Amino acid sequence: MIIPPKRSARTRREFLASTSAAALAALAAREPRRLLAAEDEPAEKWEPTADAVVLLWMAGGMAATETFDPKRYAPFEIGLAVEKILSTFPAIPTAIDGVSICEGLENVARVLDRGTLMRSHVVADLGHVLHSRHQYHWHTGYVPPQTVAAPHMGAWIAKCLGPRDPAVPPFIDIGQRLEGIGEKEELKAFHTAGFLGSEFGPFLIPFPDQGVDAVRPPEGMTPSRFQDRWRFYRDLVAKGPLAEATSDWQRESMARSMENAHRLLSSPKAAAFDLASEPDAVRAAYGPGRFGQGCLLARRLVEAGARFIEVTTEYEPFKYWDTHENGHSTAVDMKKAIDAPIARFVLDLEERGLLDRTLVVVASEFSRDMIIEGRPDNVAPDQAIRPSTTLQEPRHYGAHRHFTGAGSVLLFGGGTKRAYVHGETAPERPCVAIRDKVSVEDLHATIYRALGISPATAFEVERRPFYITSDGKGRPVDALFA
Repeated sequence: MIIPPKRSARTRREFLASTSAAALAALAAREPRRLLAAEDEPAEKWEPTADAVVLLWMAGGMAATETFDPKRYAPFEIGLAVEKILSTFPAIPTAIDGVSICEGLENVARVLDRGTLMRSHVVADLGHVLHSRHQYHWHTGYVPPQTVAAPHMGAWIAKCLGPRDPAVPPFIDIGQRLEGIGEKEELKAFHTAGFLGSEFGPFLIPFPDQGVDAVRPPEGMTPSRFQDRWRFYRDLVAKGPLAEATSDWQRESMARSMENAHRLLSSPKAAAFDLASEPDAVRAAYGPGRFGQGCLLARRLVEAGARFIEVTTEYEPFKYWDTHENGHSTAVDMKKAIDAPIARFVLDLEERGLLDRTLVVVASEFSRDMIIEGRPDNVAPDQAIRPSTTLQEPRHYGAHRHFTGAGSVLLFGGGTKRAYVHGETAPERPCVAIRDKVSVEDLHATIYRALGISPATAFEVERRPFYITSDGKGRPVDALFA
């Protein structure tokens, strides 16, 4: 659900029709059915160690060697050979003895003993190393294009487990605008429930400080007018032009999603979306930025009973973590935006007794390197400006190029180990994973395993099985669990 701008009555009807059509177009032509045959049931059974997942998404490609996997540091100097630059930040100690991360993440360093640092996350090149394709792959587990719309991880979890609280949406996405930012259609493709149906799609909150506006009628609207609008939208789906073009199940799924939204509007749990009720000191501890305030909102929503929450630094081409130039200075700003919020979020969950049953994941679609595009054994076509062999100006200082050979992921809570480092990367370029590699499929399987969901879970779609991990072959990394 996105809060639309105010529109005229005629435009509003057109908006409702178009958004309904877009949502229903993502669904398969027939209702997905769970595969229950004995041969499809996995031999492994896991007791859940987590009830909820919070994905803190570093959109745009967070460079591991500038954040959580420091290498040889070389300060900026005109004439410095580019090949000698691995990290543009010095290493700092952490709460785990003998483990360092990069300068600028001092707050995260102090709470790192509460979690696991994975340094060997490897993603596929997928031909061209494109954000849209890798974001789709990471969030759904499937490489685009697919013959059916693959569901977002949050939608899978919502479908398999349902809501923790009937009034709170099981899948909430915070911080990502979907309009007017470039590559928007590709972004929308993975921000859906795909063939699972609209009721399992994300409750979208682009601006966390405006989240409360999504759970109450517009200002000045009387209760009777609000009820009339809700009935109109319900009738539009059930009896409007969409009715003839969609199946009964599709209409029922859309109707259930509207019923769920209406239930939230009249529930006391809607207060969880109101950041203004937090003390000023608490809001200040999370920082003024959208990501920090999104983490605070996520904490409130975990307390209220949300099942899956994604908070993003937001993807916008050539901004934020998408550092094609000015990599070092941009990373300085990005670390200021994420350092205090991540640490405060972990500590708040711990202090409230929620961390043990909440899995927090900090991840990105790929890493970055100064020289290599893709990985050494499968170099992809250039997607970034390559600096000359020596540094001539500050804008070329920092990791710019898309690197898939290794990346870092943080895991806190949810049954995972504390004060643990998993995997290792080479000390010199190419800084690829050299021990305990973890693919996207296996990382997904690990997250699902924490929730007690088998990675071989599947639904029948268009007379074939569609698995929660690619072909059902994702394997949980047992070494990550306590």
